[in-house]
Amino acid sequence: MSEHDSTPIAKEARKELSGLIDLFRRPTVRQLTTAGLVAAAYAAVTMLLAPISYGPIQLRVSEAMTLLPILFPESVPGLFIGCVIANLMSQYGLPDVVFGSLATLIAATLTYILRKNTWLAALPPVLINAVIVGCLIWWQAHEPFFVSALTVGGGEALSVYILGFALIAGLKKALPKKYL
Repeated sequence: MSEHDSTPIAKEARKELSGLIDLFRRPTVRQLTTAGLVAAAYAAVTMLLAPISYGPIQLRVSEAMTLLPILFPESVPGLFIGCVIANLMSQYGLPDVVFGSLATLIAATLTYILRKNTWLAALPPVLINAVIVGCLIWWQAHEPFFVSALTVGGGEALSVYILGFALIAGLKKALPKKYL
């Protein structure tokens, strides 16, 4: 593909993704620590709130953390690892560990790419989880896909647009600029 075959948006997305990949070739201790803390926090919050974190109707409070890539690119693998750990407790078994966790990885990566617009950056976790986890619930629990997608997407929207926005605003206010 030549330079002329690509749209400016696609070029920008490739540049952002390349930056994310470069970040993990030689991570700093701070970046590794941040990723580990995000993984632990995501898994802990999900498991502590297990009754509302799993199932056909869910409000996964830990999904508020899917906005962390707006401030911390190193949270992308942390979210993925945390989701893998949390999904080990899911009643949907290995398919949820694989597909649910991949949904979080894809959503976190897109959130990082779209981080310049917080409202837009919050869409990938909602839409991707609604579709992928909705399909998973349809497949595993035999719930209608449309209903599953709506309930997962609705819970995701609450977590991301209310709790996630509050989390990002609080971090921006509390943390020194050098950490953002």
